[in-house]
Amino acid sequence: MIRLHLCTISFRHHLVSLPELAGWAGAQGFDGIELWGVHARHLADQPSLDGQWLQARGLTVPMISDYLPLEGNEADAIRHTRDLCRLARHWRAPKVRTFAGQQASAGMSEDQRRKVTRRLGVLAQCVADEGLSLMLETHPGTLADTVDSTLALLADADHPALGINFDVLHVWESGADPCTALDQLAPWVRHCHFKNISHFQQLDVFAPANVYSPAGCREGMVPVLEGACDYRPLLTALANWRRRSGTDPLDVSLEWFGPDSYQVLATDLRRLRHRLGDARRSQALTACQ
Repeated sequence: MIRLHLCTISFRHHLVSLPELAGWAGAQGFDGIELWGVHARHLADQPSLDGQWLQARGLTVPMISDYLPLEGNEADAIRHTRDLCRLARHWRAPKVRTFAGQQASAGMSEDQRRKVTRRLGVLAQCVADEGLSLMLETHPGTLADTVDSTLALLADADHPALGINFDVLHVWESGADPCTALDQLAPWVRHCHFKNISHFQQLDVFAPANVYSPAGCREGMVPVLEGACDYRPLLTALANWRRRSGTDPLDVSLEWFGPDSYQVLATDLRRLRHRLGDARRSQALTACQ
């Protein structure tokens, strides 16, 4: 089973309230709303808005996406992590997300890897103490920028609270086949991000400095099923996630950074549900033959 969510980061430059966004998401048929850490912090002064309030509207918060410090003062990093966990509990979110550092795996020394891995273990334990899970996002410019480096990181950290936010486009960007990578990482995959691009050469538009800038370039950003990364084989693989992985239903967030957020997200949701439904029906028919 796949649960589909929108990301509040898609509305980072919009003047829109969470009640308005929740009303729209529920009407469209989304299962939940992934909260950007910045937004979760700014909503803290509205205590009546919380996980219970959202669940009453048929929605959940599957994950709060933030950026935990893997360098610098450890006490500060622990404090930041505990603050994030408090926000996650407020929203009844079972997962928090971070990046695996800010340096590409190929340029990192063994000593640097050990330090990042050790810090991740410390923060994973902080998250585990709160009954939550820490998701590492597959992303360029981090220790999770290739499948091999990600697997090594997970093995070295060796913590049950660590999982993977499988960003399909960034896995594809690394040169890996998303379906093969999903097989390799399946025991740790707890969440996915879906987005797409017209051409491989345009992937730079997803660089954080560009994405977060109101004046950033959006050229090449396209709906999930219309880009250079072919999602169809992956959707077939995901159609029966519980049976395939033995884990709970998989959460997927549509991470749209371009214009016309409402229209694109609504269309992507409809198309993905249709595609996943077709894949499940096809697999069921094949199993019966």
